[in-house]
Amino acid sequence: MDITIHASFLPQDDPDAALAFYRDTLGFEVRNDVGYNGLRWITVGPAGQPGTSIVLHPPAADPGITDDERRTIVEMMAKGTYGSLLLATKDLDGTFERLQARDTDVVQEPTEQPYGVRDCAVRDPAGNLLRIQELR
Repeated sequence: MDITIHASFLPQDDPDAALAFYRDTLGFEVRNDVGYNGLRWITVGPAGQPGTSIVLHPPAADPGITDDERRTIVEMMAKGTYGSLLLATKDLDGTFERLQARDTDVVQEPTEQPYGVRDCAVRDPAGNLLRIQELR
């Protein structure tokens, strides 16, 4: 089989804040920005990697989600336990400094982990946890 990861989905509850974070703070390209019924789906991705995208979506837009499920999703997003993503960079310290300079919500400064990676962790405006590993 020849299968690749084309897109992953992360919830966002403020499209303008999500756009500013992923485009302006992380430097991702905006690939699509679609509105429908007052909601927005924003597709972003790292420059030079056109085959890999993140779709920033309204968290409870699926018509199959119940009101109880919507409330649970909103609660989990508020706690930062609903969505997460693992990113990588060759310059973890430089990336972390740029994130700090933009007042990003820092969860963990660059750290050598006991399982053999060096990484840091931040939250995006919706509370999604982003771990950023250093490529070696």
